[in-house]
Amino acid sequence: MDYSDPKRKPHFLNKVLVAAVLTVMCILVLKQTPCHKEISPFSIREPGVTHVLVTGGAGYIGSHAVLRLLKDSYRVTIVDNLSRGNIGAIKVLQERFPGPGRLQFIYADLGDAKAVKRVFAENAIDAVMHFAAVAYVGESTLEPLRYYHNITSNTLTVLEAMAAHDVKTLIYSSTCATYGEPEKMPITEETPQFPINPYGKAKKMAEDIILDFSKKSNMAVMILRYFNVIGSDPEGRLGEAPRPELREHGRISGACFDAALGIIPGLKVKGTDYETPDGTCIRDYIDVTDLVDAHVKALDKAEPNKVGIYNVGTGKGRSVREFVEACKQATGVDIKVDYLSRRPGDYAEVYSNPSKINRELNWTAKHTDLLESLRVAWRWQKEHRNGYGSPLAMAS
Repeated sequence: MDYSDPKRKPHFLNKVLVAAVLTVMCILVLKQTPCHKEISPFSIREPGVTHVLVTGGAGYIGSHAVLRLLKDSYRVTIVDNLSRGNIGAIKVLQERFPGPGRLQFIYADLGDAKAVKRVFAENAIDAVMHFAAVAYVGESTLEPLRYYHNITSNTLTVLEAMAAHDVKTLIYSSTCATYGEPEKMPITEETPQFPINPYGKAKKMAEDIILDFSKKSNMAVMILRYFNVIGSDPEGRLGEAPRPELREHGRISGACFDAALGIIPGLKVKGTDYETPDGTCIRDYIDVTDLVDAHVKALDKAEPNKVGIYNVGTGKGRSVREFVEACKQATGVDIKVDYLSRRPGDYAEVYSNPSKINRELNWTAKHTDLLESLRVAWRWQKEHRNGYGSPLAMAS
């Protein structure tokens, strides 16, 4: 007859426990190894599907571009650090396009070269739309180094990653601020570039880097120089929602809407002594829906070994005073307006000659009714008084 040794029982149980723990750990490790990892549709090329990386896709213009790309059946990866973008905009896009292989969001900073290279290494990207940038003229005069780093240096990082991973198509978001204050109007693509503020200078430097690199590669490059962007998605899904602390640097449309909503006591118009018919600055206001249409047409027409540079505007200048009156009419609010001295880095008159983009890309601005563009944007603002909501609340 066998008799169990009571002293051996604890040792046996300990061995069983250790074996169980090791088994669980092995299972967890195996699940995390590449051979057991589910292959992402974003990491493989699919015939007939163009995968576009959109930097700054959580921002105002970038999110509208993503919406259009998804509607046109592109596959989209957004890279954004949410310093200026909104996680709420991404959630709207994800809810509308939930299918596998349609849209993914990667939280990353373009200033982190390792993170950028990892994005390109792990995803089969066909083209890049590079929107990500700080973009306020007034702020650029206060924080010039930030602008050169964020715009110029980060563009270099993106180009290096594209070169390393053989991504050949770039649609670059530039600005009419690269022209500075030209002697003749309207501005054509041949107008000399003499930017007068750090924002415009940083963008021109980025353009120069792109152009120099393209000479030694077979890249397809499109550089789009925007004029003043207004409006929002006509179906009310997306809008412009800058962080509260950035409102003082933002677009005049945002300031008008904030004044109409009572968020700020009134509107401050800076500069009434310019050499223009009513003394205020003249700008070319382009609706964001038209702007993203230009991007899609540029992507469609991009060709290897070719560079396209285009002004994206309506070809018509409107004064700031005209704009304010249209905003009052669109909102139905008699906004209080204070007229102040000029803002550093501003210029008197800028409007485009869009004939080149009309001719070569078959693009024409269609949403040219200033009042209607403001009415569409105002509808979104009224329904989203707090923008997309708190970023932390939206992310939880």
